Amino acid sequence: MNKKKKITIQDIARELNTTISTVSRALRDHPRISVETRERIKKYALEHDYQPDFRAASLRQGSARTIGVLVPRIDIHFFARVLRGIDEVASENNYNVLIIQSLDSLTKEINLVKSLVYGKVDGLIASISIETHDGEHFKPLINKGVPLVLFDKVLDDVDVTKVIIDDHYGAYIAVQHLINQGCKRIGHFAGPQYLNIYKSRKQGYLDALKDAGLKIEESLIFEDMLVKERGYEIMGQVHKMENPPDAIFSSNDFAVVGAIMRAKELGIRVPQDIAFTGFANEPMDEIVDPTISSIEQNPVKMGKEAARLLIEQMEDKKTAFYPKTVTLKPSLVVRQSSLKKSIVSV
Repeated sequence: MNKKKKITIQDIARELNTTISTVSRALRDHPRISVETRERIKKYALEHDYQPDFRAASLRQGSARTIGVLVPRIDIHFFARVLRGIDEVASENNYNVLIIQSLDSLTKEINLVKSLVYGKVDGLIASISIETHDGEHFKPLINKGVPLVLFDKVLDDVDVTKVIIDDHYGAYIAVQHLINQGCKRIGHFAGPQYLNIYKSRKQGYLDALKDAGLKIEESLIFEDMLVKERGYEIMGQVHKMENPPDAIFSSNDFAVVGAIMRAKELGIRVPQDIAFTGFANEPMDEIVDPTISSIEQNPVKMGKEAARLLIEQMEDKKTAFYPKTVTLKPSLVVRQSSLKKSIVSV
């Protein structure tokens, strides 16, 4: 069987009738090379599966010692805390951190990953966008030899190291808490089920009901984008039900805030008439009235673990690399929104 010949910078230069230095600079987006030439060279390189030799480049130039971090949004508290953990470990190991955000757009995520193929970073830590269904766009990066660690929202079809929390357990203990507070008809604000985190949280909700001998009712499960506006709208639907739930477990906190706002407008008491638990322990949970019970995800610890594992992969050239999944345990922070038993009837 003939093995396909690996294309080199020399091959690209010869085919495009240019110099090796021009090709090298174009692939690194050097400003001295025109945009038109850069695009022509990069297009040819992608079409012919050019794979830069990162080890050779490191020997010639020295490592840039830069870790790329791709997140859906940097203004979300969870990701800001993860970034803090990553930066702490990166700084301790003399690495710089380059932060990029997809703004929860698959198209933007694909373009950002493509731009990293040409060695702008030594390794990448990433959490996928809410639009991402598979990891095809990460595979060229892996094939080029760039170490990758996924965290939080990860992909089953990408065989790399992953750092996650036990979403199933987090959901389970949140629902178990509501059951212990005397709730019998517990609904669920579920996120898109193609994302691993929301799928696991829904299963934790279902298993907690099953183990407690409570009936599972599909009419009490609301699968939607978990934003404040949708929580507000769904609460209006809940109010019109003939037999509404006495509690809601939500896969994030934003939908809970919207639901509580609507409940107040409708004269529904929280937690007396309906209790809530959320997921993520956002800063706003301590400010809204009533304060919101939620699952703490330990984002700083997650960031530190992701950075540690990536640096270990980048620097250990002697040991064979095998992807691993590290699962962190979440905990429940109990506040007013779920404490039915603390309400004294008058």
